[in-house]
Amino acid sequence: MSLRKFRRELLVIIAEATLEKLLSEDVKRLGAHGYTVSDVRGSGSHGVREGIWEADRTIRMEILCESAVANEIATEVMTKYSSNYGLSLYFSEVDVLRPEKY
Repeated sequence: MSLRKFRRELLVIIAEATLEKLLSEDVKRLGAHGYTVSDVRGSGSHGVREGIWEADRTIRMEILCESAVANEIATEVMTKYSSNYGLSLYFSEVDVLRPEKY
């Protein structure tokens, strides 16, 4: 059996947890069908984020969608939030099996 695969974009946003509600509203409004959020910890240019207390929490939001939608979301997130919040964004091309979900 050969599976038919469909190309989509994976946009990953690493951000301060304070942004979760705002990001989820933006992502849905801009055309993504859904997203997945995880609590994460790490270290980077903004220092160590251990997530021990509420203001130190970081999230990882994953959005699978069409490339144009991913670009629009990334542009809006960078425009609205990058000057006041710690953010990292990256893209990957992925293949999915159920394209209607993304």
